[in-house]
Amino acid sequence: MKIVIIGGGAAGASAAARLRRLDEFSEIIILEKTNEISIANCGLPYYISDVINSREQMLVSNPDKFRSWFNIDVRLNSEVTKINRTDKTLFLKNGETLNYDKLLLAPGANPVIPDLKGIDPQKVFTVRTLNDADRIKTFINANKVHNALIIGGGFIGLEMAENFTKLGLNVTLIESANQILSPVDSEIAAAVQNEMRRNRVELILSDGIKEFKENEVILNSGIQKPFDIIIMGIGVRPEISLAKDCGLEVNRGILVNEFMQTSDENIFAAGDSIEVRDFVTDSLVFIPLAGPANRQGRIAADNIFGIKSTYKKTQGASVLKIFNLTVAVVGNNEKQLRNKDIPFWKTFIYGKSHAGYYPNSTPTLYKLLFTKEGKILGAQAVGFEGVEKRIDVISSIMRNGGTIQDMLDSELCYAPPYSSAKDPVNILGMNADNILRGFIKPAFYEDLKDSYLIDVRMPEAYKNETIEGASNLPINEIRRRIDEVPKDKKVILFCNTGYTSYCASRILIQNGFNNVYSLMGGIELYKEILSYLKEIRLDLIPKEFVKEV
Repeated sequence: MKIVIIGGGAAGASAAARLRRLDEFSEIIILEKTNEISIANCGLPYYISDVINSREQMLVSNPDKFRSWFNIDVRLNSEVTKINRTDKTLFLKNGETLNYDKLLLAPGANPVIPDLKGIDPQKVFTVRTLNDADRIKTFINANKVHNALIIGGGFIGLEMAENFTKLGLNVTLIESANQILSPVDSEIAAAVQNEMRRNRVELILSDGIKEFKENEVILNSGIQKPFDIIIMGIGVRPEISLAKDCGLEVNRGILVNEFMQTSDENIFAAGDSIEVRDFVTDSLVFIPLAGPANRQGRIAADNIFGIKSTYKKTQGASVLKIFNLTVAVVGNNEKQLRNKDIPFWKTFIYGKSHAGYYPNSTPTLYKLLFTKEGKILGAQAVGFEGVEKRIDVISSIMRNGGTIQDMLDSELCYAPPYSSAKDPVNILGMNADNILRGFIKPAFYEDLKDSYLIDVRMPEAYKNETIEGASNLPINEIRRRIDEVPKDKKVILFCNTGYTSYCASRILIQNGFNNVYSLMGGIELYKEILSYLKEIRLDLIPKEFVKEV
């Protein structure tokens, strides 16, 4: 059997290696239109700043290894221009033709570069290939680069902002939406945005490029920003031209079934060029992540060989380091759920990275989205240590059809340097379970306006800082002073992070108060959001926070 793979990235390379391990005798050819194969794309921003200081470390594999280890014919600078499905023939740009028995399309995706007035292509870069990274490094070393402009607040944009800052550049990041990091909701994004500003990155949100001048960009708002280098990080577009031209079914990306098979039974597709089913909503989504691409390549190889492997939808689990913070996410966020008209409940907690009595524990903010039946729809977290570990646990629970109850029941490793006897995953599940059972009524930042606020911490904490307009009724005095709590208003109790206010609300609820709520995330989340809101114009405030302002 002759198997041809178009594209030597994560999906194509993993498929080729898997195929050879399954079948020693088939002819396997990889056609890669660039001069790179199997590079560590996700490490490019760190290579640019010399955090990764060796180019060799960026090469996951190379053509020689594919030939010597796997007897795979890797052909670089080999661009396919046409596919004839009837004859099972490929036409290459160099005039060569190749036949195939089975074909795998893994051409990846292309960075989006808008057609903008006055743009100087010599100063504009994308971060997709090792050649891109080399060009950026050469440009910075050869020119007096001081001001870096990053367009786009996604993963690459944020990673480049951090790494340009490490190089001592003045960094401005421009994002057309009202927050960075679209996979997370505004509360989690607020913490990341505050961290970026603390590290001297200027953020300009809800704004876009009107035109470029030689060394300056003019935004739609009229703001003018100087630049010496521009990074385009506004996203990627699936490469579907070959698939579309040969009559395969395409949408935003190439359409495949659970076996990674296209509308042609002899052609498979994997990686950043395809659309897959979302794990939560079952809708078609485009999620260009390395983990799914590698799995899809392996699954395609299995099915080409005859093993019935299936791709079980994409959860979108991802993690990002941004200066001192780690932010991680899995599943859907509020915006996605609203767009699909999926009802949801939500909650927040702060959890410690390890036992509080063991030195140097750090707080992590967790957000959980779930249904009234206890199905987990998504989770987000931002903190310093163990952030991705807990999101990974929740991701695994989701993958296996688990619910809120399974978060409570999860038996996780514990020793004081690593966790607590009740891990944050357990506590987050307990919190959501209390909401589902009606043991606590959750309130959020957007509910504060027009509510009666009670700070249930000790007087010293209340005098140090509180929410404007709040009265103080310490938890240890609630039973004695219960008549001071109004029954004709919505009452929101709050403390530092939510536990004390939960306990206080239980006292009041069991004493007949049906109007008492607990502020999820407490004053700590309130301060994070407030800090974020102070940095932006009132007309750019996310919808989630409009009621309060």
